[in-house]
Amino acid sequence: MACTLLLSSRKDLNGMSNETSDRRIYVGNIDHRISEATLLKMFSPFGKIESEDFLLHTRGPKRGEPRGFAFVQYSTKEEARLAKEKMHGRLACGRPLVVRLANEKSAAETVESSSKVAGVVSRSIHSGNSSGQMSRSAKIAAIKNKLKVLEDDGSRAKKQKQVEHYSS
Repeated sequence: MACTLLLSSRKDLNGMSNETSDRRIYVGNIDHRISEATLLKMFSPFGKIESEDFLLHTRGPKRGEPRGFAFVQYSTKEEARLAKEKMHGRLACGRPLVVRLANEKSAAETVESSSKVAGVVSRSIHSGNSSGQMSRSAKIAAIKNKLKVLEDDGSRAKKQKQVEHYSS
């Protein structure tokens, strides 16, 4: 399998192409003893898996070790929803799996993951091309998203203080 860095020119707010986000699931809280092959065996009963991204640490003392989460892309959105329904909360090596549609990520997770995209190792079943570092425009977009989240959080806190001041 070829290692690739997933970057698409047409992305939604979560950093995924619009055509695949509804067929792609996030699988989190994966025990480090679960291999890529085991993950595929666990999720293949729910439909045809087109690709999977089993994320590994790319530097530091944990280099090459699993990061504890992955993405699985099915051929249809129905298969992805079925996998989410059947596998969310299911115990694997004593840990409950967190499974959700990839486009259901919160804004804070989106900012965090988009700023770390350059360090992600992605393995794709069908894709054989690699694209190197994250583009400058993608980095700028990640910073803008992070600033927007911070501004939104700051304005909510300010409004809350005003409400508390006027109500006392």
